[in-house]
Amino acid sequence: MTFKHIISRDNSLFKQMKKLADSSRERRKLGETLLDGAHLVETYLEVFGEPRLLIIAEGESTAEVSHLIQQLADVPTVMFPTLMFQELAPVASPTGILALVKTPTIAPPETLNFVLMLEDIQDPGNLGSMLRTAAAAGVDAVYLSEGCTEAWSPKALRGGQGAQFTLPIVERADLVGLASNFEGPVLATTLRGDSIYKLDLTGPTAIAIGNEGNGLSGAMQKAASHHVTIPIAEGVESLNAAAATSICLFERLRQTL
Repeated sequence: MTFKHIISRDNSLFKQMKKLADSSRERRKLGETLLDGAHLVETYLEVFGEPRLLIIAEGESTAEVSHLIQQLADVPTVMFPTLMFQELAPVASPTGILALVKTPTIAPPETLNFVLMLEDIQDPGNLGSMLRTAAAAGVDAVYLSEGCTEAWSPKALRGGQGAQFTLPIVERADLVGLASNFEGPVLATTLRGDSIYKLDLTGPTAIAIGNEGNGLSGAMQKAASHHVTIPIAEGVESLNAAAATSICLFERLRQTL
């Protein structure tokens, strides 16, 4: 094992990891990102192979982390003091291990039967949850508008719990163009529309979910073939975007089982 113990914030490697943790521009420029937690690192290992670098917190090792370090003995490893490590981690209670990896690229299949379109989702945790749901529901590909938060940020990866490693994701996509050319109904989720439970979703289906506060844009609503809503109890204004995504995707899955 190549091992380094770094204690200075002026260290060039720490500065580079801090940029990577904080900046989507840096992640896109380098084609790299950071994974937080043994589960994400193990999932990446199963699908894509070894990470480029392991980063561990001084004095924070668990049995799971220790086992993973032993398993990846050939991967260069650096140790940072706890406070420096926390500056890189996406959560308030870090797990004690991060991994530097190449950002995966998974191409969508040629035939798309089940598509999720996400427009201007802002919260990375929400996005990660939506991607995790999409993977579980058997979505063929997810398309993110230019205004969406990044799918490969540490927080979105944490929320996705490995979904990004198996699910084709296209960022900065032209959703209106995709909707216009999709061979099947494109369902725009709105507050006023047909109940999603009354539609036949057994054929090729695209589901569009909008921004947490404003919903789908007028252009996206116009490009869709159907406006749908999820019936909810009287007096409740709307559902969380991630919850609405789950309901819509699993209704489609239910109809096709």
